Amino acid sequence: MNSSETKRLIGEVLSEIVEEARGGAKKTAIGLMALGSELGGEELVLGARLAMENDPMVKVVLIGPKLAGNDDLAWIETPDCEADVAQAMERALGCGTIAGAVALHYPFPLGVATVGKIVTPARGRACFIASSTGSASAERVESMIRNAIYGIAAARANGVKAPTVGLLNLDGAQSALRSLRKLQENGYGILFGESTRRDGGPLLRGNDLLAGAADVLVMDTLTGNVMMKLFSSWNSGGDYETLGWGYGPSVGEGWGKVVSIISRASGSPVIANALSYTARSVLGRLPELAAEEIAKAKTAGLDAIIASLREKQDMSEKAAAPPAEPTDEEIHGIDVLVIEDAVNTLWKEKIYAESSMGCTGPVIKVAGKNREKSAAVLKQKGYI
Repeated sequence: MNSSETKRLIGEVLSEIVEEARGGAKKTAIGLMALGSELGGEELVLGARLAMENDPMVKVVLIGPKLAGNDDLAWIETPDCEADVAQAMERALGCGTIAGAVALHYPFPLGVATVGKIVTPARGRACFIASSTGSASAERVESMIRNAIYGIAAARANGVKAPTVGLLNLDGAQSALRSLRKLQENGYGILFGESTRRDGGPLLRGNDLLAGAADVLVMDTLTGNVMMKLFSSWNSGGDYETLGWGYGPSVGEGWGKVVSIISRASGSPVIANALSYTARSVLGRLPELAAEEIAKAKTAGLDAIIASLREKQDMSEKAAAPPAEPTDEEIHGIDVLVIEDAVNTLWKEKIYAESSMGCTGPVIKVAGKNREKSAAVLKQKGYI
């Protein structure tokens, strides 16, 4: 680090100390991937500037190749490569340079999902979409049960003290609702919303999404992802997301990071809102609240309820995992409902593999040397 850069950093620190001494709010540093937008790097920079103008608690640290004319912003500079940007973001999270991050792509492990936030066109109400990327489980009903719990935690972290929950009436929603009611009967303090339609109840229809019939709108991830895109860009033709807070921060059992997702089509207003949403989730102690909600649900019998939903499997056909090795390649195009079976198929071939969830859907991670053979096996077995 040269002397001019050192002086600039010292100046920033002193400025923040003076601001706090004058009664100003302490700023929360949130990283923003500054590479990969379909709208260009300037749109990301504009979103960063809007976030700091609109929300005094946010300090944005851009991560990526520095754009000319933006020396006044905080940067972690990287080569013009998305892999380098992702690695720099992970290092910054790990060492505490940033408290949370907003990314255009992140391979969340299975069990972690993001909770998006929208504004409903019928009532102008803010609601949480649980979930919008990632996957809480490979099992559909279990995923929706966990999404409800994750959505409650995200809403609480963002100031909704007693969030109401409604489930979009999709395949599996009835089973998920029965399970959530059982948790409620066993002492888990879930509050259900009511449909605006005549028959009421917490099973919601499309009309209820437009009106925002509950604080937390529960659905499977792929449906939630579509809903986020519709709610954010319905008035722009679809190629520029103008409304909402993005696809939201990550939540999961044992997951301690606050990493939020935006789309490559997210415009500067959504980027700015996403940065603020992330900062508030950090300050609202989202990982701690999620752990608290999960613990309360477990006390009410969550594990037993989920176990009763899972189909019994012939464990004799379960392959032992080969010795672990670095997985630096991804295989896409596999349905989330069979991703664990696909991994098990590769294990039977003595190929080490891991399931993961990216922003575009589930992926299987394998070592580069095994990618070609793995893809051939999965194609032969009908997984891709």
